[in-house]
Amino acid sequence: MGKIREITSEEIRDKVIEGIRKKKGHRIVVLDLERVDVAVCRYFVICHGDSNTQVTAIAESVEEVVKDDLSERVWHREGYSNAQWILLDYGDVVVHVFEKPYREFYDLEGLWADAGREDLAEEL
Repeated sequence: MGKIREITSEEIRDKVIEGIRKKKGHRIVVLDLERVDVAVCRYFVICHGDSNTQVTAIAESVEEVVKDDLSERVWHREGYSNAQWILLDYGDVVVHVFEKPYREFYDLEGLWADAGREDLAEEL
């Protein structure tokens, strides 16, 4: 019998980014929390949409891509009811999809400023 291969945090992170890009999520930022002592996960992937409709579409796209390509389901999700800030928890990867004003207000990038940060270029 073959050994089942474990999915890595990096694979999940990359599929999350693919799902965000499919629905034109804006200003994708990956925070690497490995060196942050109090962090509860390895990566935050943060982006925003222009409306709550787009925020929902982005989050649904992330769930679909991760499930279809990696057979991984989200462990926990919240925020779909008002879609101002949807959180998707994949264990070591936590996805934050905001409407722009809520992203600016909560400023997760500033709050976790001691994390490694990668700003991804928007695809045209």
